[in-house]
Amino acid sequence: MEQAPCPATGRIAALLRPIANALTLARLLAVLPFTVLLATAEDGRSLPAAAIFTLASLTDFLDGVLARRADEPSQFGRIADPIADRLLINMALILLWYHGRLPWWLALPVLTRDVWLMALFHKRHAETRVAVNAAGKWATALIMLALALLMATSASWPLVIFAVGMGVSLVAGALYSLRPREAA
Repeated sequence: MEQAPCPATGRIAALLRPIANALTLARLLAVLPFTVLLATAEDGRSLPAAAIFTLASLTDFLDGVLARRADEPSQFGRIADPIADRLLINMALILLWYHGRLPWWLALPVLTRDVWLMALFHKRHAETRVAVNAAGKWATALIMLALALLMATSASWPLVIFAVGMGVSLVAGALYSLRPREAA
């Protein structure tokens, strides 16, 4: 089980929130150039798109660490962070499918899960604060890794990593549906 970092207090926590927010904003802003590069790439392979995607993916990890250290994510972070993640991942899914690099039957379950969770979280928004579970973190990391590799290489082996990530993602979706307040 993942151990949460010790929360920062006082002035340090006040400094961490804006840094986490800036990283989330950077990820949101990275979606456009990433999308243009991947959409115009020949056969869905683009090292520049993969580099932007990878850097943006790393900001997801880092802003999460900082927000947890601050002990309380900002309102902006609670809303923008999942939007930035889903935009980044879902644009990659759609464009890699369009270029024939990702089969529809691998992309569709992740896209469907995202729509389901968006509706579920919207319904529960007033009632609860959704906590990210360990399965969701692992799924996101595996899917992001596989997508970056699919953009960077012509090999098909990253599809295996994606399939594992998709399976973990579906488990995470079930856990969110059943126990939305639990975080691991």
